[in-house]
Amino acid sequence: MYQASIDSELGPVAIYSDGEAITAVSFVQSPVTETKWCPILREAAQQLTDYFDGSLRIFDLPLRPQGTEFQERVWQTLQRIPFGKLASYADVANAIENPKAVRAVGMANSKNPIGIVVPCHRVIGANGTLTGYAGGLDKKSWLLRHEGCWPTET
Repeated sequence: MYQASIDSELGPVAIYSDGEAITAVSFVQSPVTETKWCPILREAAQQLTDYFDGSLRIFDLPLRPQGTEFQERVWQTLQRIPFGKLASYADVANAIENPKAVRAVGMANSKNPIGIVVPCHRVIGANGTLTGYAGGLDKKSWLLRHEGCWPTET
């Protein structure tokens, strides 16, 4: 297992890889202390840095999230939500051809191990409000403002 972290405007972001693909990306309280790099981890760190500085909109990384078949279908669908666009949980449920699975989509969204890269932050409530985010709603709001699809704070 390879692991490292980058600094971001939102605090440290930990990145994990099995050496061939990215397995997890998450906000953490403190940077990874025992860093172990591999080429794909270096590429992910660079792409995340570029995303945070505004020069990257589309990630191009091999991903290997671990979850149930249903969760993996949801996570694949999340990757089709474009930079700067929003979707509701119902939109995602419809996209996986299971319109009654709105709550299950919400649960799968909350279990996304590859935050930011698999953009679960782009999913909002049907009424247009921010709803749960593992990193916290303040981070979700910042990410959406960064992508230009959420009102700026006044």
